[in-house]
Amino acid sequence: MWNIRLKALSCVAAMLTSLACGSSSSNSGRGGNSNANNDQQGSVIAVTVGKSESRDVAAAIQATGTVTADETSNVAPKTAGKIANMSVNAGDYVSGGAVIARIDERDARLQLSTAQAAVKQARAGVKQAEARLGLLDGGRFNASTVPEVRAADANYQQTLAELKQAEANEKRYRELTETGDVSMITYETYRTARDTARTRANAAKQNLDAAVNVARQSNQAIVSAQANVESALTQVADAQQAIADTVIRAPFSGFVSARPVAVGEYVSSATVVATILRTNPIKVQIQVAEADLPFVVLGRGVSVDIDAYRDRKFAGTVTSVNPAVDPVSRSAVVEASIDNGDNSLRPGMFATVRINKEGGGKGVFVPKTAVYNDQATQSYRAFVVVEGLVKLRVLQLGPEEGDSVQILNGLNADETVATSNLDQLYEGAKVAF
Repeated sequence: MWNIRLKALSCVAAMLTSLACGSSSSNSGRGGNSNANNDQQGSVIAVTVGKSESRDVAAAIQATGTVTADETSNVAPKTAGKIANMSVNAGDYVSGGAVIARIDERDARLQLSTAQAAVKQARAGVKQAEARLGLLDGGRFNASTVPEVRAADANYQQTLAELKQAEANEKRYRELTETGDVSMITYETYRTARDTARTRANAAKQNLDAAVNVARQSNQAIVSAQANVESALTQVADAQQAIADTVIRAPFSGFVSARPVAVGEYVSSATVVATILRTNPIKVQIQVAEADLPFVVLGRGVSVDIDAYRDRKFAGTVTSVNPAVDPVSRSAVVEASIDNGDNSLRPGMFATVRINKEGGGKGVFVPKTAVYNDQATQSYRAFVVVEGLVKLRVLQLGPEEGDSVQILNGLNADETVATSNLDQLYEGAKVAF
């Protein structure tokens, strides 16, 4: 019985203690909020301030695009063969003319040796043909200097002299016959001698002509032999070019984006051994709506935003405007060139582009330090200071200009905005500056 009373008393004491603690905690909580509110209402936050200002804003077309290489080359060999060496890997930078790969050149070397031997043989043929005509070291052809021609000509000249003498005798004896001083039989002897001399002279002339023709034919053999030399030299040049073609070089300076072959593979002139991208300057291809195309002209300035570089802006100029409009998207492709000396821009990056056009208007700008990126609400905010109190504004941002940013919505011109301690500010906070 006594134990039961003790347990009952213990339970009552525990209940009273619990109620007392709950009351104390409740009072303590209310006191804490009151103190926090008092702190918020009474404390003053030190800030620096700036002014929102109105500026002239150039009119612009906003569009999206994709960064692409200025030039893309799928490099293929000029000749077929087995890859003997690869000098580059994907990601390497190569200079224009640098060796990318080499093809086994042994077959081309054999062709060169064969062609060089053919040149020697053809030149020997020229020497032999010249020797037949008595020409030395490429002397000029003259048929009269050929020994056979000289002999035939000497014989011809002798028969001409004999003919001349026979004609003179025939004439003298003919005249003597007419005066009766010489008999007809004697005259007939000299006339026959004249006719014989004439026949011999004609035959000698034919022999001379034949010798000249033979000499000319021999000279033509020299020309043919020289043509053989030229043909052999052409084969040598072809073989040398075949050796040169086994070396595959970069067509321009750029980065290797792909290298799909390896040493030992057999390639043809249709096989891509490497893909090279020229990335400086680099291009951005922009999809511009049909309605905006009349405002896009060559040389117009563009401003490019890249998601990977939110703190940078890239400038370029319009270099081409496609004359055709896509009937599905009702847009045309515009290309702009951008300097990319540090290789920060890569082909394939997404870009937001503003293309300047004639005309413009007014815009509100504030220092970048006046814009607070609230991660909790995923919004941009500014804190306007009016008579020492803060008014919170939610902003829609536009493009940046140096240390300022354009405010498309949320602020008016000539308002005072806080530029420091933004993470401590809230609606109604007291500030001093």
